[in-house]
This record gives sequence, C-alpha cells and structure tokens, in this order.
Amino acid sequence: MSQIPASGSSRDAPPPVSLLEAFGYWLKLGFISFGGPAGQISMMHSELVERRRWISEHRFLHALNYTMVLPGPEAQQLATYIGWLMHGTLGGIMAGVLFVLPSLGILIALTWIYLAFGDLPVVAGVLYGIKPAVTAIVLFAAFRIGTRALRNGLLWAIAAVAFVAIFALQVPFPYIVLGAGATGYLGGRLAPDKFRAGGGQDAVDDSFGAALIDDDTPVPDWARFSWRATIVHLLVGMAIWTAAEGALLATYGWQGPLTQMGWFFTKAALVTFGGAYAVLPYVYQGGVDQYGWLSGAQMIDGLALGETTPGPLIMVVAFVGFVGGWSKEIFGPESLALAGIAGASVATLFTFLPSFLFILVGAPAVEATRHDVKFTAPLTAITAAVVGVILNLALFFAWYVLWPNASPAAPFSGGFEWFSLLITIAAFLALWRWKLGIIPVILASAAAGLAYSLLL
Repeated sequence: MSQIPASGSSRDAPPPVSLLEAFGYWLKLGFISFGGPAGQISMMHSELVERRRWISEHRFLHALNYTMVLPGPEAQQLATYIGWLMHGTLGGIMAGVLFVLPSLGILIALTWIYLAFGDLPVVAGVLYGIKPAVTAIVLFAAFRIGTRALRNGLLWAIAAVAFVAIFALQVPFPYIVLGAGATGYLGGRLAPDKFRAGGGQDAVDDSFGAALIDDDTPVPDWARFSWRATIVHLLVGMAIWTAAEGALLATYGWQGPLTQMGWFFTKAALVTFGGAYAVLPYVYQGGVDQYGWLSGAQMIDGLALGETTPGPLIMVVAFVGFVGGWSKEIFGPESLALAGIAGASVATLFTFLPSFLFILVGAPAVEATRHDVKFTAPLTAITAAVVGVILNLALFFAWYVLWPNASPAAPFSGGFEWFSLLITIAAFLALWRWKLGIIPVILASAAAGLAYSLLL
C-alpha cells in the first residue's frame, strides 16, 4: 500500500512509515497508555505530533474532533483513525486492536486474582484505599467535563435535569441520551449560539515542523468517501456481529449470560457519548441491577482495577464480563476462570466492534458536516447531560464507599468510613489542586489503605 506523500516545510518531513514500524508503536502504546482518555490523547500528541511528526497538529485535532462527537472511547477511536489514515483499513484495525489487547490480558489476570484471592488482607487493604480514590476520580471527571461543556445556563439546566432524571427518577441512561439529543436538535434551530461546539483548532501549534501527514497533504484514496467502501465495511462489521451473536444464541439460547452480554454491550457501545465515564452508569444499571452479574461494591472494585491498567477506561466492561461469567458459572463450578475469560472476551468484542465501524464507515462522511451546528448541537446537549449522569455515578460510588454496610432500604445504616472520606478528599485535591496524575494518586491511596487496614 502506498504511503501518503509528505508536504514541504521549513523542516523536512520524516520518511514514510512502514506498517511494521507502526505496529511497533501501537503495541507499545497499548502497554503504556495509562491516565484515562486525557492522558492517552496527550501521549499520542506528544509522540505522533511533536516527536515522530507522523501527523500535523491540525490534522491530529481534526481527527480528535471526529472521535469526540462519536459514541465510544475517544482515545481508542483516535488511534484507529490515525492508523486508518496512515495505512488504510488494515492500519486502522491494527491500531485499534493493539490499543485494547494488552489491557484485556492484564485486566483478565487482575480480575482472576481479585476473585480468587480478594479476601486476603493485603488485597483487601489495597482495595480499601483505591475505592475512595476512584470516587474522587469520577467526581473530578464530572468537574473537568462540566467546566468545558457547560458554557451557558441552558446547558447547566440540561445537566441538572439529567442528574435528577437518573438520581431521583431512575430513568435509564439511553433515554436520557435520546432526550438530550432531541433537546439539542431543537435548540440548534431555535438558539444555535447556545449549542455551538467548541472550536478545538484555534490554538494549533505549527512549530513542530513538517509532518508525514501535513496540513496540505492530499487525502489518500482510501480516506475519500466511497459508497462501495462504506457498504463493504458496514456489511463486514455486521457479518462479524451477526456471526458472533448468532453463535452465542445457537449455543446458549437467548437467556444465556454470554448471549445477553453480547446484546447488552452492543447497546452500551451505541450510547457512550461522552466517553467511558458516561457509559459507566448504564453498565452499572445493567450489570448490577438488571442482570445481576456483579454487585455494586464489585463494580467499584472493577473501576479501581480499570484505572490502574493501561488502555481505555471502558475496559471495565471486561471486568464486568469476567465477574459475570464467573458468578453465573456458565461452564460449571470447575471452570470458573474459563467462564470469566469467555465473559471478558465477549464484553470486549461487542463493546469495541461498533467503534471500528464508526471510524471505518463514518470518518470520510463526517468531515463534510463537522462545522454544521445542525449536527453538532445534539451532541453538545448530550455532553451536558453526561455531566449530570457522571455526578450521579460519583454519588453512588461515595455511598458504597462511605457506608459499605448500608442498603437501599436503610441508606445510611452501619458505620461511617471516616478514613475513606479523608482519602477521597485528599485524592480529589491531588487531582484538582496539585495536578497529580491518576496513577500516582491511586498508588498513594492504595498504600494508605493498606497501611490503615494493617494497623486495625
């Protein structure tokens, strides 16, 4: 496959990048991509824009804008997009898969340790410290997204309505997304200035020199919109989904846990506007309340493990699938680990398959409408609603962490965990005031939790 020609600049563009060289970078990224979406996007910018100069800053931000308005994990989709732009469909699939695969393997191993040895004092102590840190991380995510997304009173009102809807009325997350999208659709016509998305490309830095994919580099043939390519990608993606879900249906029936996981995580992938933190309430509602694959406390533990592993945070679905397969004993009591691996694999496949389709099918067409407020206004409203939903999630986590023995009937019964509150406050201040990264905060919280539990 031919490479994209480089344009001239004050500094020569790097030589063409082979598929093997790109494979090495994406594999490395899969093992070191800590820090959630912001950290992962920052890593890619530093490496691909500044150091390697595979893509210009303008084109990088252009791709990032695509992924921010699509459902799914934006960092993984950004990797898929850049891989696709450089080496076509194979490059995109390679980049997207390698972004996820190391995380899946690591999370499977950690989840097995958690289920098999979670009652050990050392493991329990570490988790005791990590849980309040995760609560602070989710609360900080609501704060960060809110400061960017809620730019006027109308968007604040949408966030407030979404919070009340999911907190007080238990409205399912997909309905909140649909309602916010409809509000944005109407608002984009009645008050378009209130729903304009942020520019994102106003502060482009051109000081890095010429890039392999530069601002004026022609779009390669495979990146141009084509009905033939669109239909082929769509049919292949749907065929993979139908074959996988059909095989589960034929083997286990519609009520089988793996079949239900395939269907549930497909739906989850289609409503993840706003990133991983936005889909967590939906996964919580389904995995804990609807299907009973895991408990609320286990969901917090899963998010804690997800925060400490590389890859997209939405990989917490692999934890949910593993615990669900294990708890339902889908292969019998003698094969719990195998059942967990099957559940984690099914959850991951059905969560990420739509993300590949969104890029391979939609990226060429999205570019033409990227600045049209009719298309961006619904997504602006959805992002505002997501702030309220994430705040609700943080309160749920805080309740489980601070009152671990409480129940819905008696929400404040049992002892209050004052030390967990101290860790939560300290972790939030570390993230907000001292700008520490997620990994240092989690490690420090884990150490504090272990020390406290051993002293008791």
